[in-house]
Amino acid sequence: MKTTNQVEKKAPAFKFLMILIAATSVILVLIISPWNVFPTLVTEDVTVIAVTNYGCVAESMMGISVVVQDCDAKPGDVVSATFYIPAMEINGYYDRVQEKLKMVNP
Repeated sequence: MKTTNQVEKKAPAFKFLMILIAATSVILVLIISPWNVFPTLVTEDVTVIAVTNYGCVAESMMGISVVVQDCDAKPGDVVSATFYIPAMEINGYYDRVQEKLKMVNP
């Protein structure tokens, strides 16, 4: 009669752990980052500060300097501009982080 030897293999715990860590990292990057880091397109009325060869330099209501190309306005005029800013400046994330840091540092 033939006898068969059966060898039991351990579960590949290290490989499974590495795959789990990689998947968690990808999920966190895709969920958290777009809300706070990636740029968001904003259109708002800006006040012209200066006129240069490249266009008008203006300041937005949020305090961001913007260059508006093909602009024939004079300093002090209000024009519409479309520009990119980090999402954290719009959604208040940066402000909440700063408030928490003030609570930690006396």
